[in-house]
Amino acid sequence: MPVSLTTFYGMAAFVALLIGFAKGGFGGTLGVLATPLLALIMPANEVIGLLLPLLILADVFAVVSYWQEWDWKLILLLIPGAVAGVTVGTLFILNAPTEVLKLALGVIILVFAGYKIFETRLFRSTAYQARDWHGMLAGVLAGLFSALAHTGGPPIGIYLILRRVPIRVFNATTALFFALLNWIKVPYYLYAGLFDFQRLWSLVGLLPLLPLGVWLGKQLADRISPEVFERSIVILLIVTALLLILA
Repeated sequence: MPVSLTTFYGMAAFVALLIGFAKGGFGGTLGVLATPLLALIMPANEVIGLLLPLLILADVFAVVSYWQEWDWKLILLLIPGAVAGVTVGTLFILNAPTEVLKLALGVIILVFAGYKIFETRLFRSTAYQARDWHGMLAGVLAGLFSALAHTGGPPIGIYLILRRVPIRVFNATTALFFALLNWIKVPYYLYAGLFDFQRLWSLVGLLPLLPLGVWLGKQLADRISPEVFERSIVILLIVTALLLILA
C-alpha cells in the first residue's frame, strides 16, 4: 500500500511518541495502539520489524524505572514458554500471506480490547491456585502475540494479577520480561527478513521522541483520569482493529 513520505514519517513520529508516552505512565494499553496504526499504511510484517528496535530502546526506560524490583522466579518461569511462542509466531509470519497477517493483527487487537473491557469483572471473584504450568502457558501466549503484533501484555497481566503480585513487582517483572522477550525476537525477525535496515536508519532522527514521550507521559499520568483515558484508548483500538479487518 503505497503512501507518501510525509504520511509515513508523520505516522512514524506519532508512534514513536506514543511508545515513549506509554512507557512514561500510561501502560500497555496505549503502546498496543502503535502496531495497528502503522499497519493502516504499511504491510503488517514490515510494521512489526520496524517497531521492534523502537520498543527495545523504550524498554530501557521501563527497566531502569523498576531496577531490581522484579521477581526472577517468575521471569524464569515465563521465558521458556515465550521462546516457544515466538517460534510458532515466526513460523506463522513466514507462511501466512500479508493480508492474513493483517487480519490476524486486527483480531488480536480486538481480543486485547475485549480483555481490557472485562478484566475488572474477570478478577473480581476469582479463586486461583498458582501452578507452574500456568506461567509457561502465559509465556507461550505472550510470545506468540508479541511475535505477531507486539501485543503480549494480556496473558502476562492476567497471570501476574491472579498470583496477587504486588504492584511494584508486577510493573518491574513485566518491564524486564518484555525487555528480554523483545531481544529474543531479534534473531527470529532477522531469520524471517522482517528488518528493513535502510528504513530503520531513516528513522534515527525520530529517536528523541521516545524520551520526550516518556517525559510527557510522566507529566500527564497524574492529571488525567486513568479510567477515562483507558476507555478512550480501547475505543480507538476497536476502531483501528475493525479498519484492519474490513479494509
